[in-house]
Amino acid sequence: MHLSHLSLKNFRSYSELELPLSPGITVFLGRNGEGKTNIVESILYLSFLTSHRTSSDQPLVKLGETSAYIRAKTNHPDREILVELEINADKANRARINQNVTRSQKEIYGLVQCIYFSPEDMDLVRGDPTERRRFIDQILVLHTPRLAGVISDYERALKQRNALLKTRANVTALEPWDLHVAKFGAELIAARLSLLEEFNPVFAETYQEISAEKPAFITYKSSIENPSQNIAENIEIILSTMAEIKRQELDRGLTLVGPHRDDLLIQLGDHLVKGYASHGESWSIALSLKLSAYRLLVEQGNQPILILDDVFSELDEGRRDQLVALAQSAEQTFVTVAVEGDLPKNILGTTYYVKNGSVKLKA
Repeated sequence: MHLSHLSLKNFRSYSELELPLSPGITVFLGRNGEGKTNIVESILYLSFLTSHRTSSDQPLVKLGETSAYIRAKTNHPDREILVELEINADKANRARINQNVTRSQKEIYGLVQCIYFSPEDMDLVRGDPTERRRFIDQILVLHTPRLAGVISDYERALKQRNALLKTRANVTALEPWDLHVAKFGAELIAARLSLLEEFNPVFAETYQEISAEKPAFITYKSSIENPSQNIAENIEIILSTMAEIKRQELDRGLTLVGPHRDDLLIQLGDHLVKGYASHGESWSIALSLKLSAYRLLVEQGNQPILILDDVFSELDEGRRDQLVALAQSAEQTFVTVAVEGDLPKNILGTTYYVKNGSVKLKA
């Protein structure tokens, strides 16, 4: 798939932007703070309905405005789809598909698929478990869009249960939320395990291509004992664990069991990557994770958009070559770069200069 047009209104630094796009590589060149990352952020928002830079939608709306708008023409093998999203500072967001209002913005999941590379990818290796959970859940949404609803339902149930735990609610009040958290949490754990079963061979092969010194693989660390792809069994284990630790949860006002407490353990040979791997090994792992996500989607028959955000200045020649090859093979790639000299010479395509929120085509 590819985007043929992007429109922004009151999004971040852009009052109005109309940007014609084409398959192949598009480069946004501009110093930091000029607005180039705002463009790719809007595309990512269409893919995940969340920003990779902020947990709140408020900063996405231009100062002094109440709503921001993203519109994109998406070209799929069999059709062109207009996706429109209204981001509101003080009420629910709204979406349209081909000018028809959707019942929920979640209906646009899967229409824009992106794999994103940035210097922050190192957080997948060295950061806390939140980063790795976000990574696997984003792949889940790209791989199986309906799971976005499961993740959303789980987060909503978890928030409500935590609120009740903070008030030391009685067992009767907690019971229905115990069940909701267990039900959606069990499905999410099963989905993650199923995805890892597909992902691990791709990841191992990808890492071997980049660095053949040691085998790399991922194991799932769960807050429940013996998690599996059997949803019913997971539900029983979560509920029984909740019963055992209910006093601890009431004391802390937090749900202490469920997929929000889980982690991906990335290993090189016999050692965990976190706390053990060198800087170079960590970059190889981070790059392999994202490359594997792209390859998995391609194997599934998709052609996700690639977004390479100020990443080339961070990589050595070998890893740069890996990304260049991927960029050239993808149907559509967006590259941001602050200094033209950081752009590999074999990255060829349309270039836009970005300065003070103004986007101009390079002559």
